[in-house]
Amino acid sequence: MLINFIEPRKILKLIKFWPPYLGAGVYVKSISEDFTEVETRMKQRFYNTNYVGSHFGGSLYSMCDPFLMFILLHHLKDEHIVWDKSASINYLRPAKGEVRAKFYVSLEEIESIRKACLNNFSYEPEYTVEIIDSENKVVASVNKVLYVRRKDAKKLFKKV
Repeated sequence: MLINFIEPRKILKLIKFWPPYLGAGVYVKSISEDFTEVETRMKQRFYNTNYVGSHFGGSLYSMCDPFLMFILLHHLKDEHIVWDKSASINYLRPAKGEVRAKFYVSLEEIESIRKACLNNFSYEPEYTVEIIDSENKVVASVNKVLYVRRKDAKKLFKKV
């Protein structure tokens, strides 16, 4: 697994070269020092514009795909398994020009997730991320559900 060799922070710096992001033009603009916030951006180009002149919906979703998972992995990976479980996107208006999305999980929430996993086999935190255009208008809203559990959960929660 790649996570055993490369830290999430380094992956985020290189992710713009991953073919799906390179093709969509998605890049990471910033990562906070404590790795609780990541901002992604995507400029509109001919290769990520649809037939009616706005961003492809799939490109808008892809700019939101793994980033909450990466934040949680950075903080929890030694003792926890973290996966994206589900997602949905609600398109609110045509997305044109440069768009951005911010992903934030507070240190307090990370600790709350850690505690929830001590008392439950798994925990499924939910997040909503807004995609904002250059006029500061929300163009889409993405709902994400993640799956988090301790690596030793099967031992801790054995069926009797």
